[in-house]
Amino acid sequence: MSTKKFNPSNPESLIYENDLLKITVLGGIKLEGLDRMRSTLKIELKNTSVPPVRHNLDLYNDSQCEKLIRKTAEKLETGTSIIAASLSELTESLEVYRLERVQETQPQPLQTPKLSKEEKEAALSLLTAKDLLLITNNYIGKSGIVGEENNRLLMYLIFTSRKREQPLHIVSLASSGTGKTHLQEGVAKLIPDEDKIELTTLSENAFYYFGQRELKNKLILIEDLDGAENVLYPLRELQSKKKISKTIAHKSTNGETKTMHLVVEGPVSVAGCTTKEQIYEDNANRSFLIYLDESQQQDNRIMEYQRLRSAGKVNTAEEHQAAELLCNVQRLLEPIRVVNPYAKDLIIPKEVLKPRRTNNHYLQFIEAVTFYHQHQREQKVDEITGELYIETTLEDIKNANQLLKDILLRKSDDLTGACRNYFEKLKLYLIGRKDNNSQPGSGFTNREMSLKLRIPISTVKRHHYDLYNCGYLRVSKKDKLKGYEYEIVSYEEYKQLQAGITGVLEESLKRLSASDQPSSPKAAQQENEPLKPQKTKRVSKAAQ
Repeated sequence: MSTKKFNPSNPESLIYENDLLKITVLGGIKLEGLDRMRSTLKIELKNTSVPPVRHNLDLYNDSQCEKLIRKTAEKLETGTSIIAASLSELTESLEVYRLERVQETQPQPLQTPKLSKEEKEAALSLLTAKDLLLITNNYIGKSGIVGEENNRLLMYLIFTSRKREQPLHIVSLASSGTGKTHLQEGVAKLIPDEDKIELTTLSENAFYYFGQRELKNKLILIEDLDGAENVLYPLRELQSKKKISKTIAHKSTNGETKTMHLVVEGPVSVAGCTTKEQIYEDNANRSFLIYLDESQQQDNRIMEYQRLRSAGKVNTAEEHQAAELLCNVQRLLEPIRVVNPYAKDLIIPKEVLKPRRTNNHYLQFIEAVTFYHQHQREQKVDEITGELYIETTLEDIKNANQLLKDILLRKSDDLTGACRNYFEKLKLYLIGRKDNNSQPGSGFTNREMSLKLRIPISTVKRHHYDLYNCGYLRVSKKDKLKGYEYEIVSYEEYKQLQAGITGVLEESLKRLSASDQPSSPKAAQQENEPLKPQKTKRVSKAAQ
């Protein structure tokens, strides 16, 4: 009885055996290029002292195989039919082996895990809780993120917007070693693995070679935007147009050059970190910019957590449970249209430097807050279009205003975040300077601030230069030995700007609360067209 055996245990030495022959594929076979099978064979006759035959060929090339069969039959003194049959069986075995290996090496899309009844109930209980945002923020803290209460909740809601047609984007800015990446990774840990793609470095054309729908409604996390400058253009297009395309020349298997059109669809939500004080304006305008807390108090909180973790006093199991719960919460959120009936009456502060795009971001973030509360909102259906939607409430606007105050304040400031942080530290130092010869408004030099605030003098000079050009500092004295001495023009300018931003937001909310007469939710209504009554019906949760 004939026996055949194929042994793939060693990928570099694949062995096929039958009753008469032993064939070894030296060096294995290449997995790419399924239209050919280049291999180096060692063919030997079993139980004889006849030297083996070694030959390199393409097993899919008939003429090469015929020559090998004749050569082997002559040297091993055996029939050509036996060698031909053995090569055919070997080729079939190699085909099966190669397809299996290719399948193993292919990245498999992550499937959404099926939640147990208990997991679903726990996530739904959180989503229907009264103080949803407060409870969510507490769970984010329990997952291991220390401090940054406003930034972490803001980032979590922006990451949640990936499921919407208009996702939001965020960039974290801070100096090196302040925990930008840690914050982004910590919040990203609360997003299911099947909904995110984490990238470290990217080549110039990397985004064009994803599958057409591989990025759709995904969260793209870029660890360092400084190392991703080559892909900023396609990234901007993906953010704005929700689709990128590229036409390339491709050579087919028969040697013909053809044109191939690569299309990658969005929408996507993009998050990144950078140490740069300023990033390219087109990228900055498309994203929410957050500045991390670099205060001494935040340093103390982080170092205390590090000490407790090193001492084994941190309950890591509880952190993992909190992260899993928030991941399950994300899995229960379903795409649904959000209508803000108060949008027409909402305004942003006139101090905002880029009002058009900022206004859009402001409205979209309010919708993101409503979207996160979808299990607490009654679903309605437009009988004309048949589309389900939920409506924004005044509470959603209030929560969004609270989270966005710092963002709008930064977008209204003509100083960079790093320069503004330095300026506020400078003010505090000068106000606290208590000696007989100088008052809070008295002069100071570059070197003095470098020593007192422990900042490199080159950085101090750069900040003073920017502050002087923007009119926040003036030269009070020139000394050939000590150099320039500066003084602050106004100590209250930032508080006044802050009060103006807060006042506009609160005034809008008070006006809406007093009237509580939302505008029509029909977004497509033309301004010069008379309002038409909208036919809607309410859909109860039980009916769904």
